[in-house]
Amino acid sequence: MELVVTISDLRARLATRRSAGPLGLVPTMGALHEGHASLIRQARNECATLAVSIFVNPIQFDRPEDLERYPRSLEVDAALCGSLGVDVVFAPSILEMYPARLECRVEVGRLADHLCGRFRPGHFSGVATVVLKLFEIVQPDKAYFGEKDAQQLAVVRRLVSDFNVPTIVVGVPTVREPDGLALSSRNQRLDPQERRLAPSLFHALQEVEKAVAAGVVDVADLRQLASSRIPSDPRLRLEYFDLVGPDDFQPVDRVNGPVVAAGALWVGTTRLIDNMRCVPRQS
Repeated sequence: MELVVTISDLRARLATRRSAGPLGLVPTMGALHEGHASLIRQARNECATLAVSIFVNPIQFDRPEDLERYPRSLEVDAALCGSLGVDVVFAPSILEMYPARLECRVEVGRLADHLCGRFRPGHFSGVATVVLKLFEIVQPDKAYFGEKDAQQLAVVRRLVSDFNVPTIVVGVPTVREPDGLALSSRNQRLDPQERRLAPSLFHALQEVEKAVAAGVVDVADLRQLASSRIPSDPRLRLEYFDLVGPDDFQPVDRVNGPVVAAGALWVGTTRLIDNMRCVPRQS
């Protein structure tokens, strides 16, 4: 495995490998866990050459303290990548990715109007901008993203479509702890008591999924059901819970087909997100 930190070195190393077959990219912000490992394993199985990027992208953070607190563990991450058969790890500095003041950014439309986009202004513009930059730098045949960040995945898929990027975007199922908590780098911030409370959002999603399958169609009732499943605890605050269309991520009032139930839960000072696809009962 090679660790490179400059765009020119990355391009030079990948140029000699492109003829071998499909080139895969797993974009990450580091602090790798088993969820990232699942992306890497699938990419390794499907691609002749595999690159993993590790870059904590400053322009997607809406709160400076969140950027400062984001865990960084490059040596450990690189070792994990090596053990999983990654060919190249690209770990650029902020100056390498943004050598001058950024004057041009990707503007994200309706897909960013709700859910996380509503509460994190500019977040998805920052995500789309750095993903487009990575796609231009690496020029991968396939890129792998986790379904835990469902809204992000939808934005990236639309980005590829709107800008005619010749990259196949692959969504990989969410990896969970035995109690249902979706794996996330942010889980490292939870103290033992917060960790015990953290699966509450997953349990609420499960209840909503069951209700939709049983025939409940009114979204207001489903939101109330989800809220009622979050324990009354001062350390918990449900930021949002909603049901949206699986492609356009626009809120729905009634469930008339498959939907995505998604929520964000503050556990202490840590913000966790999760989602679940819900399919109504067949008539």
